[in-house]
Formats: sequence, C-alpha cells, structure tokens
Amino acid sequence: MLKVLTHAARRDLLLASRRSGEVLAALFFFVMVAMLYPLAVGPEPALLRSVGPGVLWATALLASMLSLGRIFGHDLVDGTLEQMLLSAEPLVAVVIGKVLAHWLITGVPLVLLTPLIALQFDLSAESVQVLAASLLIGTPVLSLVGAIGGALTLGLRGGGALVAVLVLPLYVPVLVFGAGAVGAQAGGGDFSPHLQLLGALLAASFALAPWAAAAALRIALN
Repeated sequence: MLKVLTHAARRDLLLASRRSGEVLAALFFFVMVAMLYPLAVGPEPALLRSVGPGVLWATALLASMLSLGRIFGHDLVDGTLEQMLLSAEPLVAVVIGKVLAHWLITGVPLVLLTPLIALQFDLSAESVQVLAASLLIGTPVLSLVGAIGGALTLGLRGGGALVAVLVLPLYVPVLVFGAGAVGAQAGGGDFSPHLQLLGALLAASFALAPWAAAAALRIALN
C-alpha cells in the first residue's frame, strides 16, 4: 500500500512540475488578495492585527480550494483514473497519495509564504509562529475534505462551483479553529486547545476522507 501511495504522489508531483502555471495561479491568488487587503482597510496597526489571522486563513482556504479540481480531473480526461479503478491496487492508497501531492503542491507553499505576508498585518513573531502551526495542521484537512468534493463533482458541468458549495461548510471549523488559535495567542490566552481541535479534525479526516473519496470515485465512473 505504501508503494502505491508513494507512486501516486510522485506521479502527481511530476505532472504538477509540467503544469507550473496551474500551481502558481493558486499561490498568486493567495499573495495578491493578502497583499491588497491592508491597502483596502488602511494602515491602522491595531485593526490589521485583529483581522490579519482571519484574512490569511480565509485566503489560504480559498487558494487551496481553487486547485481541488486538479486532484482527479486530469486523470479523468486522459483515462488514467479508469485504469486505477480497474487495477488490483487499493484505490484508497491512490487517493491518499494524490491528496498528499495536492498538499505538498498547495498547502506547504501557503505555510511557507504566510510568515512573509503576515508582516503586512503587523503580527508579532509569536502570532506568526502560531499561525504557521495552525496552517501546517489545518491545510492537510482542506486537501482531504476537498478530495471528497472533487470526487463527487468529477466530470460534472460547473463542477468548480458545485465543489465550493459542498466543501465550504466543512471548511468552516478549520477556519474558525485556525484563526482562533492566533486570536487566543494575541489576547494572552491559551491557544493550544485550538491546535488540538485542528489535530482532531486532521485525524478524523485522515481516517474517513480517503475511503469516502474512493467510494465517490467508483460512483462517478460507474
């Protein structure tokens, strides 16, 4: 199973390197929205510090969602997905590998870019550390849950809008706990419960989402 997972992740990473424009589009969206927001609300430091965590988390969430169609979409077009379903390899391992690749391509760059963008919101070093930690735990949840939405809307006309309707309500707890961790730290409170809840969401998503996405893929191609 580990061999299948590794092969699926490596294949998607290789394909992403050949379609760098699609990968950079999500990151460009994140950077531009996060940089434009301080220009819109003004230079007041207290206001920027209060809204910064929520803005960065919401922007990262939307940037991650922009690339959900790529998890299975290209494989459907070239027929690879049908071969995956017909092969003896466990489909769940393939799904996990593809989700891992999506997170490495989208989630990890967002985590790395966030400390630089956070400077515009006058966040303290401690707040930036908590923000990065919450994104590091929360972005895999976005990829796992997003894989279910991507599988359910596979091949449908207007699937991009439909996947947003499906996954956005499920993303809300991740957004609340992620931004709440930074807010708790900035207010002098204990932020660890928020990170623990994000960890619980990650564990639950990893336990359930790959199987749900695999079942959705079988339904979509039958």
